[in-house]
This record gives sequence, C-alpha cells and structure tokens, in this order.
Amino acid sequence: MNELEQFRQEKDALFGKETESPLTPTQKKNFAGLNYFAPNPSLIFRDLQLEQIPGEQSVQIKTSAGDTQPFKIKGKIHFEIGGSPCELTVYDSTDGAGLFLPFRENTNGAETYHDGRYVEIEEESGKIAELDFNYAYNPYCAYNDNFRCPITPESNTLPVAITAGEKRFHESSG
Repeated sequence: MNELEQFRQEKDALFGKETESPLTPTQKKNFAGLNYFAPNPSLIFRDLQLEQIPGEQSVQIKTSAGDTQPFKIKGKIHFEIGGSPCELTVYDSTDGAGLFLPFRENTNGAETYHDGRYVEIEEESGKIAELDFNYAYNPYCAYNDNFRCPITPESNTLPVAITAGEKRFHESSG
C-alpha cells in the first residue's frame, strides 16, 4: 500500500468512527468511505516559489455560516497544468493553524464540492515544498451544515479541472 492509499484508508476509518468526524450519527451508519479520484501524478508540484506580497495584507474570507474569518495573505504560487498557467493565493491563518490553500476549479459543483476544496501545504525557505492535489479535501461543511468553513474566494479559481483528491460527498454511496 502506498502513502496516499494509506492516508485515504485512515481518513475513511476516522470519518466512520471517531467523534471528530464531521459526519452525523445517521451518516456514519451507512458510511462506506469517501469518494476519491484515482491518483494523478501529473497534479503534484514541487519547490514552488512563494511570491511574497509587499506589506502585510489582511483579508476577511466569507464562511459557510454567513460571517467572515480573518486571514493574512502569505503570497502567491504559480504553476502550469496542461499548458494552462495557474495562480493561487496562499493564506496564513491568524489563529496559528498554519498555511491555508483553498481552491476552486472546473469540477466544482459536478464532481466535487461546489464551494471548492482545500489542500495542505508547508513553506520551507520561501518555497512550497510540495503541492499535491491528490490530497485535496472537502471542508467539513460539505458533510454537515453545522460546521463553519471558509468559502474559497473566487480569486482562487483555477482555469482547469483538478481530477485528484476527494470527490463530492454522496450520503448514499459514501
């Protein structure tokens, strides 16, 4: 079993049983696992330069609860997918939780959650060591309306389909 398969298996186990799961007790009864795209090695990027934004810029990102959540803009990353130039803004949480990378793309609403997905990243010496869309995940509010989640800003929309990571949650199949 490779690292990605193990990660997915562990996440499915946590979602089905743990108290930290965003699923309701009713959802857990029929839960057979999350829906994922097949691993896509072409959507892994390494050593992306984090373009710093001059000055400290704070922003308020809308949430699923109708309010806003504060973030700082950490910088921008640039990469190419299938010949299409892509740019995403990287945010830094104000609560010490670390970097935050929400994104939208062409599968949103059909194959993936309509308000976008997130992917974990870490900065090392002014670079994003790895951006692996195979680990893209849905915010908790995609599973349960009782959760408050930042909604991906329209400005973080990619001009391509990201066919990697978690798909949209379907209670009957997942």
